[in-house]
Amino acid sequence: MDGADGPSGYATIKGIGGYLPQRVVTNQEICARIDSTDEWITRRSGIRQRRFAGAEESLAVMGHAAATKALAAAGVPVERVDCVIATTMSHLRQAPAVAAQIADLLGPGANVAAAFDLNAGCAGFCYALSLARDMVAAGSAEHVLVVGTERMSDIVDPTDRGSAFLFGDGAGAVLVGRGAAAGISRVTWGSDSTYGSAIAQPRPWSDLRDRPEAGWPYLRLEGPAVFRWAVTRMAQVASAALANAGVGVADLAAFVPHQANMRITDALVESLRLPESVVVARDIVGVGNTAAASVPLALDGLVSRAPEVRGGLALLLGFGAGLLYAGQVVRLP
Repeated sequence: MDGADGPSGYATIKGIGGYLPQRVVTNQEICARIDSTDEWITRRSGIRQRRFAGAEESLAVMGHAAATKALAAAGVPVERVDCVIATTMSHLRQAPAVAAQIADLLGPGANVAAAFDLNAGCAGFCYALSLARDMVAAGSAEHVLVVGTERMSDIVDPTDRGSAFLFGDGAGAVLVGRGAAAGISRVTWGSDSTYGSAIAQPRPWSDLRDRPEAGWPYLRLEGPAVFRWAVTRMAQVASAALANAGVGVADLAAFVPHQANMRITDALVESLRLPESVVVARDIVGVGNTAAASVPLALDGLVSRAPEVRGGLALLLGFGAGLLYAGQVVRLP
């Protein structure tokens, strides 16, 4: 990849980790509450099952488990973590930050690290990864943990036929540190607010106080609009991300898009004309759309199932509520 990252040199991904909740939820279970079938869900989304977190599997607990695995994979002790960035769209508390809770669970050393949350919807991980890259390259941190953690089952209406089957829970993490060569490219990111209502929570939390009869303010999704936007706009973003990194599709070992819908992934693969040699992450089949945890979970699964991609380049692509998007090329550890 092109160029030095900053005055302190290069930033790279040192380790990857993931965590999936214990409970497996099949399409048949989802269909018990919506008018649909396993066949329809699989055909429209590619999803066969997803995971739902239990009462003890909080955002912080799942994020801590993924972060611990990333640190172990990197061989870096916890006391060398300078910052924890947690990205989530399902945190139901204004304070404390999930990142601070994860840092506390990591224990001595990390529990005094800088910690903050970032909410950029399903693009959150790619946003946070860019910040971590810049922090390491600028010398303000030696090691930064980036954690995507979600309990989408808390904010998605289980009776909504258009969204109940799409989402799952889980956490993924990477450790970003200094490298001998460029390991994370400059990010390509932006927003398209004309589709701001396509993925949104229409009612505020204050409705629970002011209009309790209205019920829980669930997330709402305009699926067809998001699909049409993603298959066109994200192909452009992916091409721009490759250009920013100074690489082409022939240089890639892997493609790791946000696991939103298998048909979106297939459309992007076709539009980008990816060579058959490029390994494509398709975790959505077994875990659904895990929002900000989607890309790091897919990364974790990819390097486990296809170890031949290690050391190669991967194109990451995140997009979601906002509508927000981000993409970058990374070298896989």
